[in-house]
Amino acid sequence: MELLETGGRTRTVKRCSGSGPALPWDRFSAWLECVCVVTFDLELGQAIELVYPHDMRLTEKEKTSICYLSFPDSYSGCLGDTQFSFRIRQTMGHKLSMNGDEETYNRDAPVVLQRDRAHYYGFVYFRQVKDSTVKRGYFQKSLVLISRLPFVNLFHSLLQLVAPEYFEKLEPCLEAVCNEVDQWPAPVPGKLLSLPVMGVVIQVRIPSRKDKLGTSPLKQANQENLLPAPMVIPTVNELDLFGCFQSILIHIQMLWELMLLGEPLIVMATSPKISSDTVLALTSCIAPLRYCCDYRPYFTIHDTEFKEYTTRTQAPPNVTLGVTNPFFIKTFQHWPHIIRIGEVRMSGDLPKQIKVKKLMKLRTLDTKPGIYTSYKTFLHKDKTLIKRLLKERYVASLMPLQRTITAWKNPPQIRPFIKEEFMKTLEYAGPQLTSVQKGDWIGLYRRFLKSPNFDGWFRMRYQEMCKKLEILHLEVLCEADLLMWVREKSEVEVVDLVLKLREKLIKARVHQLPVREDLLEKLELYLETVISSLPDDLQVVLHRH
Repeated sequence: MELLETGGRTRTVKRCSGSGPALPWDRFSAWLECVCVVTFDLELGQAIELVYPHDMRLTEKEKTSICYLSFPDSYSGCLGDTQFSFRIRQTMGHKLSMNGDEETYNRDAPVVLQRDRAHYYGFVYFRQVKDSTVKRGYFQKSLVLISRLPFVNLFHSLLQLVAPEYFEKLEPCLEAVCNEVDQWPAPVPGKLLSLPVMGVVIQVRIPSRKDKLGTSPLKQANQENLLPAPMVIPTVNELDLFGCFQSILIHIQMLWELMLLGEPLIVMATSPKISSDTVLALTSCIAPLRYCCDYRPYFTIHDTEFKEYTTRTQAPPNVTLGVTNPFFIKTFQHWPHIIRIGEVRMSGDLPKQIKVKKLMKLRTLDTKPGIYTSYKTFLHKDKTLIKRLLKERYVASLMPLQRTITAWKNPPQIRPFIKEEFMKTLEYAGPQLTSVQKGDWIGLYRRFLKSPNFDGWFRMRYQEMCKKLEILHLEVLCEADLLMWVREKSEVEVVDLVLKLREKLIKARVHQLPVREDLLEKLELYLETVISSLPDDLQVVLHRH
């Protein structure tokens, strides 16, 4: 594997420690080790096209690992944009010691957020779209942030801002962003930080070891000098655990025990996003304890540890691996605990829960979703709590039911969040019913609902639901018999339909909505057929726009 540099000068800088003035890229390296661009080269396969800053020296083993882990496995079929995470060993040739500022950070940060001495975290934004100008017919490229900090939320939010711009404007855009990161304040635990990038101010607070459990101390800064309003990220690292665990939630207590005990565990998923999110959620579920075993959110057959982890001459190591290649079903048959996750299915309005199955049934490549284990739990399952978690999701209840979405009407509106309506649900589903911590839970919730943390979280969830509605409506449109519908409509109504469908298709392409490509192509074909049914003058007008 060779390093392909696409231009720019190589900077030779000294990275300092201590309290002296920051030198070039010193502040940058407090957050990120480097930024990599990985592309698909017809001769080399996956290849690093660019590393920034240019003076960052990765070993050949590290470059090889980053290349393979930055692309979804061919079995994943990820079209459009997708984001996921990985974790690799740092080559032993590098020093594992830290400078004074890094030691101070680790002293003040919670153990689960400390800077990793021996591993790199990779945060990937991968784009795969059809491109007739490319020999293989597809544009395939990943923008990857490499860091020692496990800030999955912060760095994926940063990628959402930067990656689409980079794919349009290439290296000058990336250089500008890295220069902005080099001006960021240091990642100090317990301090509210404003991080400007690309005209946006990301506002975030890294938790401190001194924080009391259960508190939400993030407050928005004075916004007079922060126009437009800052992008508030309520947490640097915490994932939506309910979303990650929705099809295995009924088994959460067993999974918690497996993680607590450091049992060998494989997560087999349909995409690197699902695999990496699930592994990160599992390793975080024992917080505030740190998960001290090895874990790989996304693992491939090209990993340098592949032989080490798949040998049958010794017991499986204490590691949690996330994989997508069906080949691993055969390779890991001797492992004691395997989670096979498929696409989430619904049972009514609730996610269908996968079952615990015997390991002997894990035989073929078409193995059904399930948790394959013979593990017997030490603790009894709290069925009442799990049912409440599955059923009492107030914000999720604001989403219209899928059956109310039709092709002939605009998507139904998301119901507004009504605080008093939510507060009423706490009477029969609040944490005070199960928590040993007594106190004024209702008062705490009322205060929380007024906080920036809730506001930032709810805005994010609202955007996710809006996007989901767009996707569902588009899928319904793609499956509808539009040609039959237009036969009885006036020219004005048909033109209106054409314009609306075009707008939806453009939005799906621009925002890279995860709709199957064949459905979009089917809708485009419908659109052309409908236009051809109109008079010639109208066809000319519509083809111009």
